[in-house]
Amino acid sequence: WAQVREDGKDTQKPLGFTFSFPVRQNSVSSGSLIRWTKGFSVGDTVGKDVSQCLDEALARCGSNMRVTALVNDTVGTLALGHHYYKDTVAAVIIGTGTNACYIERTDAIIKCQGLLTNSGGMVVNMEWGNFWSSHLPRTPYDISLDDETQNRNDQGFEKMISGMYLGEIARLVLQRMAQESDIFGDGAESLSTPFILSTPYLAAIREDDSQDLSEVRRILQEHLKIPNAPLKTRRLVVKICDIVTHRAARLAAAGIVGILKKLGRDGSAGAASSSGRAREQPKKTVVAIEGSLYQEYPVFKEYLDEALVEILGEEVARTVTLRVMVDGPGTGAALLAAVHLLNRQQQGGGGGGGSI
Repeated sequence: WAQVREDGKDTQKPLGFTFSFPVRQNSVSSGSLIRWTKGFSVGDTVGKDVSQCLDEALARCGSNMRVTALVNDTVGTLALGHHYYKDTVAAVIIGTGTNACYIERTDAIIKCQGLLTNSGGMVVNMEWGNFWSSHLPRTPYDISLDDETQNRNDQGFEKMISGMYLGEIARLVLQRMAQESDIFGDGAESLSTPFILSTPYLAAIREDDSQDLSEVRRILQEHLKIPNAPLKTRRLVVKICDIVTHRAARLAAAGIVGILKKLGRDGSAGAASSSGRAREQPKKTVVAIEGSLYQEYPVFKEYLDEALVEILGEEVARTVTLRVMVDGPGTGAALLAAVHLLNRQQQGGGGGGGSI
């Protein structure tokens, strides 16, 4: 964090800044905030250069550091994945929020047409959390969830698959059941409280494999203030949490396959042609993945992996590997900052002093 040269001078240190919100990238080291997501809302910041804001805050703290690379968390994860596995073509974050990026041919990117670039490929930050389609299986519970959030009508895909919202979807289902039946007796008032059932509780309920579902009973009693729920009711609660988890994992898997399809790595390019030419073997593909939901919720991971095999088929699925990148966003941002600094030094542009 702090570095002083042997002559006693404090050199300016380059910093990789991972920022997991939509920005309009103005340069390698700067970008203007488009909007907040994941429930965050900081006044008078939309449209501002987030790197400049951090630089100014660091200066106020007396730290001689400057943002060298502004990196989305998915891009950092992709960079780290590609550092270890050269077949890495995409990265996905599935945690509190969700997003993805992938490596696209530069000539296939409309925004790059007419620009001078020596690169044959470019990383595209998809911001897929804001993806929406009439084909997505939106339910009344998804609509109710969207209505109660600060970013209504935004981040529709994220609200169906990310860790911030899965517990709330389950709560809305349970609340509806409590309103239309006496399944919880008279003790279900807490289900009227938004976000009282967080996703860690949902995961604990789903993963309770005890014969009497003792952990489910404990969560209902201690956290949701629902006493004496019979075993039949506890099993139903587990089923609701399972359905919400299963849908989210399958949607996430479909998103990953969508990227592979765009890149021609979903097996579709391997079908025999009408000319009878030999079938092309699927390329080995690595998708870097990070995020608490995938890493810390085994059932979610299991469902996502199963869905990939179902959609791709066993033969193609064997060529696709999801590689967990622990702290991919932070380490990847540092890696990209170091590479950018090295390139500047090699080109004679300096690097702000210091080293990484």
